Amino acid sequence: MKPILLIDFGSTYTKVTAVDIENEKLLGTASSFTTIFTDINEGLNNAVSILEKTTGKLDFTERYACSSAAGGLRMMVSGLVPELTAEAAKQASLGAGAKIIKVYSFELNEDDLEEIKSVNPDIFLLVGGTDGGNSECIIHNAKMIAQIDSDFPVIIAGNRNAVHQCEKILAGRRVEVCENVMPKFGMLNIEPTQKKIRDIFLERIIQAKGLTSVSSLISGIMMPTPSAVMKAMQLLAEGTETEKGIGDLVAVDVGGATTDIYSIADGMPEHANTVYKGLPEPYVKRTVEGDIGMRYSIHGIVDAVGIKRISALSGLTEQRAQEMIDYLGKHTDVVPTDDEFEALDYALASSAIETAVTRHAGAMEEAYTMMGLTYVQSGKDLTRVNKLVVTGGSLIHTKRTAEIASHGLYNPAQPKSLKPKSAQILVDRKYILAAMGLLSEYYPDSALRIMKKELIADGNPEQTYIG
Repeated sequence: MKPILLIDFGSTYTKVTAVDIENEKLLGTASSFTTIFTDINEGLNNAVSILEKTTGKLDFTERYACSSAAGGLRMMVSGLVPELTAEAAKQASLGAGAKIIKVYSFELNEDDLEEIKSVNPDIFLLVGGTDGGNSECIIHNAKMIAQIDSDFPVIIAGNRNAVHQCEKILAGRRVEVCENVMPKFGMLNIEPTQKKIRDIFLERIIQAKGLTSVSSLISGIMMPTPSAVMKAMQLLAEGTETEKGIGDLVAVDVGGATTDIYSIADGMPEHANTVYKGLPEPYVKRTVEGDIGMRYSIHGIVDAVGIKRISALSGLTEQRAQEMIDYLGKHTDVVPTDDEFEALDYALASSAIETAVTRHAGAMEEAYTMMGLTYVQSGKDLTRVNKLVVTGGSLIHTKRTAEIASHGLYNPAQPKSLKPKSAQILVDRKYILAAMGLLSEYYPDSALRIMKKELIADGNPEQTYIG
């Protein structure tokens, strides 16, 4: 046996996963409170002790880790046009596993500067203009950021004719120059910026979060937790040279504060009479709904779907549902213990998935032209995706997982949405996705085969919207 320890330092819990790499077997998982404000080793050691009560004493040959501790990798972004360079910068940041605090468009003003000062992001991404296009906006924004007395690093990934002037303006702080995230109109080039974001995370953010004390225990690189999950999803979909993947998929992670959605699919128009509007979507896409969460962002779910919808799904009166929601918003550690709370959590989780996947997926509209009826697509067409991976406490600790997950599928009441029409539900019941993303950096075939074993199917082979 060759045991490997995979660690996820979260804001609340440190989660550990042990695998036997020789036999490609999951040995066990455990978690303990993250002790980031004292000694982070304490939380890690507690989690390993809990793990070894099940597995027995393990002599780990390798250890790998990811982290979203203390709020994760917090980024702020400024671009030119909201639908173009600002959107390209947003895709680059989310794809690198960051948590975007704010996206600014056009020129920064004094109020924006005050907001940036108060947030003090881990990284600021400065973009704007295609190569040879508008230079004034990104130069103005560089001058504004230069006024901020803070040491957060700035990545410049805008108009190549302006980046060196911006670099001089920002002299005195850490500045990294990358290729333009949108060198030509409608063309995305986000991979170089994503790599630089991850590099800065490794060099700077780990130290800022207090993780240097465990760096001597780690065998290889660390990465943001969402980046590890994205790697796992891409591996599961695409496979390796020697192990076949399962094909295009959508993944949903419903948390207490946010809901993350991942899609691994092309998503471009399939029919000749469909035209595409907006920037092309990345094949590997992540979105984060910061207002949608089961506890800290519980009121965001109600704002999105309305209390009537929560009442209808839960079977509770609107008044009782609202009372319970207000209580959970103040007591975020409460887990369902009776039929009422279970019914409410079912309604909240279903609504969270429905809202988040609808926002992530594209939409189709009809338009009449001189050539007759034409369809206009914006965003990704996910209708043909037939695998839906779900994780998060509200989905894995319930018998109604498939029913909740079905709300991430196409709903005839929302005919414009391009969500999957039917899908097999795969459940990450042991919280191994981030761990498998880490493992895939070194043992991709083994990580893929373990995921295939552990992501069990719920309900019907092809689940459709239940409603």
